[in-house]
Amino acid sequence: MMEGPTPRILVVDDDKAVRAALGVNLRKAGYEVTLCRSAQEALAALEERAFDLMLTDVAMPGMSGLDLLDKLRAKWPTVRVVVMTGYGSVPDAVATMKAGADDYIIKPISREELLVIVERAVQEKALLAELVELRSQVDKQYSFENIIGATPAMVEVYELVESVADTRALVLIQGPTGTGKELISQAIHYHSKRRAGPFVRVNCAALPEGLLESELFGHEKGAFTGAHKQHRGKFEQAHGGTLLLDEIGEIPLSTQVKLLRALDCGEINRVGGTKSLHVDTRVIAATNRDLLAAAKKGTFREDLYYRLNVFNIPVPALRERRDDIPLLVEHFTRLFAVRHNRSLDLAVPPATLRRLVDYPWPGNVRELKHVIERAVILSQGKELVGIKLPEVHPAEEDRDLALPTGMTLQAALMEYERQVLIQALKNAMGVQAQAARDLGLSRSNLSYRINRLGIAVKDVVYE
Repeated sequence: MMEGPTPRILVVDDDKAVRAALGVNLRKAGYEVTLCRSAQEALAALEERAFDLMLTDVAMPGMSGLDLLDKLRAKWPTVRVVVMTGYGSVPDAVATMKAGADDYIIKPISREELLVIVERAVQEKALLAELVELRSQVDKQYSFENIIGATPAMVEVYELVESVADTRALVLIQGPTGTGKELISQAIHYHSKRRAGPFVRVNCAALPEGLLESELFGHEKGAFTGAHKQHRGKFEQAHGGTLLLDEIGEIPLSTQVKLLRALDCGEINRVGGTKSLHVDTRVIAATNRDLLAAAKKGTFREDLYYRLNVFNIPVPALRERRDDIPLLVEHFTRLFAVRHNRSLDLAVPPATLRRLVDYPWPGNVRELKHVIERAVILSQGKELVGIKLPEVHPAEEDRDLALPTGMTLQAALMEYERQVLIQALKNAMGVQAQAARDLGLSRSNLSYRINRLGIAVKDVVYE
């Protein structure tokens, strides 16, 4: 038997000898058994307690096994049912199976066959319960409960997500890095009719141009050096579900043409292939860039922008919804207290909360999440400690822009660029790919600038 609570089995048969034999064999196998001599007794037992499996005869005086099955399915649909019948009543067993029974067994019943069928039914019941629980957890994880906020800007986001989720429309989510665009896209997927299908994410900024096309559309064996076997791209992997194109603004122009065709007609071509493949994939795009401005500059196709921008969801920066910060702090404190085995009663001192609300949060919700996780880990008592926030620089207009004595304009600009890059790396917790996206640079461009300006690991102290 599977681990967990002892499975409960309800046996229904008007033959006393059959009931007794089944009860003995099932109890010896470790099951908890209730014996009933009629369908009416079985219904009364079902009202009193929960059962995992019902074993019932088909032909019984009064209410038949078929009628009992109808009543059980209407009120207790998760109970598994195995019908028992004699050799001459196989048609009755088949009819009962069509009415919703899960299996049948022919009398006389051998102990070995009985235990195999019962164990299989009990395992299926446990797996079904596990699946229901898993779906419940998924619903909770990607419900609006995890998109924290009560400000008007966030209420608008909730309303937009709810409006578009159950449609086939393309969605463009725009907002600064770290604002939760991926979580919003997951909420759209799990509130749609495609929720049973896959949710696939691809970070368009993390792949070089040569690999991105293959990652999106797949490739055939031998399409290029290293293509040793056929590869299904993200569009195919997301068939029947949702594909999130994260950082869509980083896709090179050459790939944008093929992406536009995929969005327009739902067809793709694997790299090196000649056959068009139809895919039923809903696309959600996310970006921290102003795609319309990029289109005007010629770095992003204008026709692709308008194709993507069917339904726009703007996500505000955290500094634009400061009233949500106390809610987020409470949420993350509880989340990480459970994860890191800290006190569930961790309190946030008022002075600490004021600092968190006043801080500008250039890294948005992601930065706040990391700060709170670190503080929870360091907290040993009942109070949140260890809050580390980078120094807030004065406003640009308050700075003295005069060049230091003896410094050329070029040297001053390089030093300013150096400080901007260091701060971006700090905000990104040292992750260069993230810093590059925040700065609107490619990963290779950022790496070049880091080397040119002599920025070392010791310069990036991001705690």
